[in-house]
Amino acid sequence: MKITGFSLPAAAAAVLAVALVAASSYAQAPPPAQGPAGAPPAPGHFKMPNPTNLQVLPKDMTGDQVMEIMHGWEAQLGGECSTCHAADPTRKMPNGKPALNFADDSKKEKKIARLMLHMTMDINKNYVSTIENSGQPVKCGTCHRGHVTPEPFVPKPDHDDHDHDDHDHPPAAAAHPGTR
Repeated sequence: MKITGFSLPAAAAAVLAVALVAASSYAQAPPPAQGPAGAPPAPGHFKMPNPTNLQVLPKDMTGDQVMEIMHGWEAQLGGECSTCHAADPTRKMPNGKPALNFADDSKKEKKIARLMLHMTMDINKNYVSTIENSGQPVKCGTCHRGHVTPEPFVPKPDHDDHDHDDHDHPPAAAAHPGTR
């Protein structure tokens, strides 16, 4: 069955699901072609170690693949690695700052990110995919738009500058259930 219309909450949910499905599909893409075995990494590129605690992304991903996805999410959310990943005070980076412990699950933001990724994958798989010509999948940035906490939507003040007599409307009570 194809859906041709849906409510704003359903649309938002659908957008998030599409983003998660896209992220999981992207995560399963084959790794980019690499140089000969044993060749040093490109200048300025540190080879990321393989991840040890993947719970939503495919477990066979390389560290570089996960890092590429994480940087995309970081941009869509306007956050930093440390938004979700805890610092490890026992390990220092070359700049003297504590290294991040990517496997650590102590931050609530990481738990929320995993939940949001599951939600987005569900929306994309079970909602957006059922809409004919639905277009792009839902991604983190669909709702977050560069903010760790999504900004509230405020309609344009002139959104109501059209003649409502040009189309049919449901009765007032049905149009806004739960309102007086």
